Amino acid sequence: MGALLLLAGCATNASPPVQPAPPAPASDVVPPGMAYLYGSAEAAALSEQTYNGLTAYVRATLDKARDARGRLPHQRGEGTLPRWPRSVVLAPGATAAVADTLPCGTLPPAVVLDMDETAVLNLGYEYNDARTGAPYDGKRWERWETGGADKVVAVPGAVAAFRTLRAMGVTMVVNTNRSAAYAEDSARALADAGLGAFRHGETLFLKGDADGKSGKDGRRQAIAARYCVLALVGDQLGDFADLFNPPGPAPALGRRMLPSVAALRGKWGAGWFVLPNPVYGTGLGTGWDDTFPQDKRWRDDAPAEGAK
Repeated sequence: MGALLLLAGCATNASPPVQPAPPAPASDVVPPGMAYLYGSAEAAALSEQTYNGLTAYVRATLDKARDARGRLPHQRGEGTLPRWPRSVVLAPGATAAVADTLPCGTLPPAVVLDMDETAVLNLGYEYNDARTGAPYDGKRWERWETGGADKVVAVPGAVAAFRTLRAMGVTMVVNTNRSAAYAEDSARALADAGLGAFRHGETLFLKGDADGKSGKDGRRQAIAARYCVLALVGDQLGDFADLFNPPGPAPALGRRMLPSVAALRGKWGAGWFVLPNPVYGTGLGTGWDDTFPQDKRWRDDAPAEGAK
């Protein structure tokens, strides 16, 4: 009897097992932005087009800089002709009105690219987002950075472009806001996607490198001190210059119009190359007035079909 009472007491005092929260119900519909970027042939074609344009632009730039013996400026030394064009990295103090860029001198050539949704597509992470509907969580992103290397794929066109440009003697440099604490994980993700080897501080620059900031201008300038940066590639305008980061330098003009100001509009497709990203980032979140100007709104005043 005592044994039974003892067992009963244990059962009464024991904590019930903790049950995991049920997963959010999965939708059968892929979010439209994700369906477009990760699933559509149209997005793949845009990415291929961007990388084809990048490769053609860099090839033409190299050809213009060769001397009669086929040597590039960094293979000849100072004072020889033809010279490199100026870098496509904006100089410190540059503005949307005066977009001065850095000189190249006789530095070796490079292309600088963002990582996420520019060099690789984060299929595993975005699948989790789509299925759970969970809001962004920095800790979850850290778990992804350290555990998702085999769940990314290269952006369409990237593998071929990286190989072709490297064969031309161009160094590929990734400048990303992934964490410097997980540099090896990011390098592994790039390698697993077929994009080759990257070394932190040489060909892989991460959040906080160079100046401790999340903006990329400091890192771009540090890279431009080592290389003649012939092209920048990204999916957010902050991948090209911090002046594009909200709210931007000219709120009265509106961020929407910044890419079209005279000093900047000639750079798109001629050193600056943008990839589509309708899933996240600064390209999303505009309001009605930003998206649909008052004087361009149309209303259909015809009665609805079948109305009496």
